[in-house]
Amino acid sequence: MEIAAIVLQSLLAFAFLFSGLSKVAGVKMQVESFNHLRLPQWFRVITGLVQLVSVAALIIGYWEPSWTAAGALLLSLVAIGGFLAHVRVGDPFKNDVPILVLGVIAIVLFFLRLSELSSFPGFN
Repeated sequence: MEIAAIVLQSLLAFAFLFSGLSKVAGVKMQVESFNHLRLPQWFRVITGLVQLVSVAALIIGYWEPSWTAAGALLLSLVAIGGFLAHVRVGDPFKNDVPILVLGVIAIVLFFLRLSELSSFPGFN
């Protein structure tokens, strides 16, 4: 299970690093996506920052597994929000698949590291 958790952790960190950076940087595709989803551009920046904080938690999690659980939980919430945003505007299911897959991976990783969360700072 340890190797599976590290693989999932790495996959999520890689995917959300580029997603978060492109949102914060205002890449045209992200700006258009948030316009399509009828979400304000300030929310794009906040979403990108949350993704980058989560990625930082996943990276710290290589040394402190409790951070992996926290980062995965945060990314699960981002993924749920992304999925709901797509559903709200009536996007076809094929547009929802990437965020659903990443969300499921984040949830699985969260549960793989859930037992470590008790050692997270402030959870004692």
